[in-house]
Order: sequence, then C-alpha cells, then structure tokens
Amino acid sequence: MSKTQLSKYYIGLFISIMFFTVSSLNAQNAIIVQQSSVINVHGTSNVHDWDMKPNKINGELGLSSSKQINSLLVKIEVKALKSGNGIMDGKTYDAFEYKKNPNIVFQLIEASSVKLSDQDAEVTLTGNLTMAGQTKRVSFKSICKITKTGDYQLKGSVSIKMSDYGMKAPTAFLGTMKTGDAVTIKFDATFKS
Repeated sequence: MSKTQLSKYYIGLFISIMFFTVSSLNAQNAIIVQQSSVINVHGTSNVHDWDMKPNKINGELGLSSSKQINSLLVKIEVKALKSGNGIMDGKTYDAFEYKKNPNIVFQLIEASSVKLSDQDAEVTLTGNLTMAGQTKRVSFKSICKITKTGDYQLKGSVSIKMSDYGMKAPTAFLGTMKTGDAVTIKFDATFKS
C-alpha cells in the first residue's frame, strides 16, 4: 500500500469514527417516570373481571438522533403486581412461579411509526415478552406523544394468553372460581430524558 493510499485509508477511518461518535452523542435514553406511568393487567373470571397493577415499573426508552424509538426495555417484578386481594395476588405469583421467574420483561426488537401530527405518531412495537420463564414475540400498536415538557408518552394495549407462556390460569375456592386464559395489558407510560 502506497503512502497516498494509506493516508486516504486513515482519513476515511477518522471520518467514520467522528461520524459514529457524533451520532452516538446525539442519541439519548429516557427513563420511565414512576408517578406518571400506569400499567394495568385486565382479565376475566367466571365470577367477576379483575385488574392488577404493578406498584413499581423499571424502563428505559432509547431514541436515535432523529428522535425515533430505537430501543425499549420494560421490567416489572412479578411481586409488584397488586390486585387489592391478597389471595388473588398469591395465586398469580404461583402461576408465574415467581421464585424461578421473578420478572416480566419486554425487550424491543423493532419499532415502526406513522406520523399523525408534529407531536404524535402511531408506533408499532415488536419485541420479546418474557413471562414465567417463556419468551414470545409480540407486536402491538401504541400512540407516542411528545408532551409539553419534552417527555415521551407511550399509550396502548396488547392482548395475550397465559397458556402461550406455559401458565395455568389461577383458580380459587377449590376451583369454583376460574380466571380466563386471555388478559389485556394496557399501558400509559411516560419517559423522561
């Protein structure tokens, strides 16, 4: 390799490194805001409908330099799910086998969006949802808004079946109360950069 070729190679390498560094610096991560975020797990039973909400949510939203979602991780401890009924909570934790599988985790694989306005976009989120030791790919639509304070708000829902994750729907009172297999997870999460 001649000196001229070597010089061109190093100049090209330098420009590539600078471009990557600038792109990385412009990207940002936003952390979930506990007080402004709600996740509700809604299900049915042969007696009444039920809801559970986690009292603690961990999450991080990654944004590219062009403010597009490029990563999302949400983690909820199983024992943070609360229904207001201690018996139901205990049955739910058992269904998750929470000692072996203490967390519910969603890890984004891909996000595609359609712009609705300057501040809103409909985003299809596709990722791996891990529950009860099983991981399945899920895809669902959500609305992403940029709030007046510059935070990001994701709002939507996804329906799943417990049996898809190897979970047995909880029962109580010697099997006379049976929960349905399908649950709907509704979320309204705010991320602050």
